[in-house]
Amino acid sequence: MLSKSQAKIFFLGGTGVFTAAFLALTFDTHRKVPAQTRQANITPAVDRGKHIWEDNNCMGCHTLFGEGAYYAPELTKAVERRGKPWLKMFLKDPEAMFPNDRKMVNYHFNDAQIEDVIAFLEWCGNVDLNGFPAKPPLAEKMKATSAAPVVTTKPVPAIFDMMACRGCHSLGGQGGMAGAALGAPPLDDVYKRKNKAELAAWISDPAKVKPDTKMPKIPLTPAQLEEIVTFLSSLGN
Repeated sequence: MLSKSQAKIFFLGGTGVFTAAFLALTFDTHRKVPAQTRQANITPAVDRGKHIWEDNNCMGCHTLFGEGAYYAPELTKAVERRGKPWLKMFLKDPEAMFPNDRKMVNYHFNDAQIEDVIAFLEWCGNVDLNGFPAKPPLAEKMKATSAAPVVTTKPVPAIFDMMACRGCHSLGGQGGMAGAALGAPPLDDVYKRKNKAELAAWISDPAKVKPDTKMPKIPLTPAQLEEIVTFLSSLGN
């Protein structure tokens, strides 16, 4: 049983110890902030992108760093999941890529604004968040696989990566992160499933072939479409 004076000393001593610990941890946290937030990578474009994010109340639908609304996808790792080319096309006209399936407003951003928004999202994705957001635990099990990934020496057309095809579909065992949960098939043996005409029809307007598909309509010129179709059809040769 403590005496009154001993209890007072115990209380004041404990308060002092925990206050000192709290201040030390606070100081340590602030000391680490510049490195963890990649402060050196905050460029004028990142700053402008942040203002665009705030001015258009993007957090009213999306979450960022786990904060915001849950109506639309979490965007902390958006650049890692989708890639810059995909995001550029989507921000240009969300409805065009997903006809009758996207509720996102078309803000009619110009090219410079789109670049700034992507720069901001890329910076967000590189912040050290101690593993947040966590990788979906079943992502790899849900990912479609092919029996024998193609090992090809054929050069992959620039348009294939520019249009972020590999963001959803895997090829040669690489890519497919964004499409894993959607069951987007690998493209190693797509030439066995579809001939050139079928590939062209599918890629040019997926929803016309399969109305409930999750694959977006990618804006391609006839020459770009022919280049991708020819490449995919040649994988078996």
